[in-house]
Amino acid sequence: MAETMFWGFTLRFVQSLAQASPFILCGFLVAAILRRFFGYAETRRLFGGTGRRSLLRAWIIGMLLPVCSLGVIPVIREMRRAGLKGGTILAFAMAAPLFNPLSLLYGLTLSEPVAILSFAACSLVIVTIVGMTWDRMYPDSAGQVVELKPVSWGIRRMLAVGTSAAREASSVCLVYIGIGLGGVALLGALIPSGGLQHAFNSDNLLAPLLMSALAVPVYATPMLAMSQLGMMFQHANSIGAAFVLLALGAGMNLGLVTWMYRQYGLRRSLVWFILLEVVVLGLAYGVDQPLFPKDIEPANHTHAFDIYCQPFFRTPGGRVSLAALTLEKLKRDVFIYEWHSLRLLLLLIGAGSVLRLTDRRNRLERWIEIEVPQTESGRLDLVLPPPVIGCIWLAALVAISVVGCYAYYPTADEVLQEMYIARGEALSASLAGDKTHSSYWIDIYSEWSRKMEVGVYLRNWQLSDYHRWKARLLREQLEFLEHEVADEEQQEVRRLVAKIEQTHRRLKIAFTNEL
Repeated sequence: MAETMFWGFTLRFVQSLAQASPFILCGFLVAAILRRFFGYAETRRLFGGTGRRSLLRAWIIGMLLPVCSLGVIPVIREMRRAGLKGGTILAFAMAAPLFNPLSLLYGLTLSEPVAILSFAACSLVIVTIVGMTWDRMYPDSAGQVVELKPVSWGIRRMLAVGTSAAREASSVCLVYIGIGLGGVALLGALIPSGGLQHAFNSDNLLAPLLMSALAVPVYATPMLAMSQLGMMFQHANSIGAAFVLLALGAGMNLGLVTWMYRQYGLRRSLVWFILLEVVVLGLAYGVDQPLFPKDIEPANHTHAFDIYCQPFFRTPGGRVSLAALTLEKLKRDVFIYEWHSLRLLLLLIGAGSVLRLTDRRNRLERWIEIEVPQTESGRLDLVLPPPVIGCIWLAALVAISVVGCYAYYPTADEVLQEMYIARGEALSASLAGDKTHSSYWIDIYSEWSRKMEVGVYLRNWQLSDYHRWKARLLREQLEFLEHEVADEEQQEVRRLVAKIEQTHRRLKIAFTNEL
């Protein structure tokens, strides 16, 4: 039992860290840009200062930047140093992890795209009501500002961004990020495997309330949260619980809670959470019935939250160890780009640690901030003010996210080639009764069907109900197949494999000849 808990904790921690690493890197970069290109005065101006419009600006900027609830931590630390009010900072911290261009497109391919747009509008309601109320109760929440010296254009300015990002990556930020990851890893050690499959059914009136208790220690990237929402809509689970998952599961984590407590104290933090819970639960119960999918028969279970439970059903016997299974799962489940991002993150942390050990008096920063007489620029040189370059940097991050959509969601022809491989692996493993191999490839097969929907929607800006139903039917049959393989019903498995082959052929015709 103890061994299962230990390796469950380890697996979930490393999985979550790898998934979060691209967003954490982006967070460090955004924080460095705000610090060195914008400066504190321009950062306050960017976010609307201390007026009411600051909440709306925080929501808009947060919706555009590709960060998660861990990657937002270095950004809000910089906003705090800039002297922004607590309501604006916490509103940004809530809004930024919920949506980005990638996750929003994914969400729009759900059975009810209006639900995602409604969730986005509800997030604005949350940050506005909670932020304005909290700021009214605590108008003195802005921190003391120590303005930074401007940095000369050229190599010094670029070096300033790198050193700021490296020092922040090796700061107390790591503690907050570790606490955030520890929350979801602890769930993976304590909750029995499959223990959440029946907790959020549509007939459970307490499902949103139960989700509110689970969601804060949960850490979910924007893409993972959207994937879980998709599974909940597909099974017609509680829509109110789905909204709470997005608002608190993707928008909060224990690291953010710890940072809030250290910055604003216990009383103010509790007031924020009480306001947040009241508004989120009120909206959750309000949207539950209006957004409930009417064309889907409710299921009595969901696999959306298996990732927050123990990853091992039982301690393996024989020569197979949990350590070996953990390594195998990491190699199988973590994408190659996530491994590369994790290496870059560790490199940035290492560089910052070396810088802190060798330059404890910040001599490098003082050299960077020395005012250097600017020589006359050439005819082709264009010297731009730092805030302008900062805006270009932030716009570039958004543009990269948009361009990345086309790479992450390929054309239908490319997806069908990947689905051909996944189909062969999934169906052959099912016929052979290999539960682990079958479950792994069924998930990949199902995920590619969703990516095909997004890719078509991205390129045509529409996706008919006919095509949605073709893809949904395939996913439903794949789920039935996974259950039959687990129950070792080989006769039913063979019947479903034949049906899936037929459904796949019709899906291919629909997405190649009938668009």
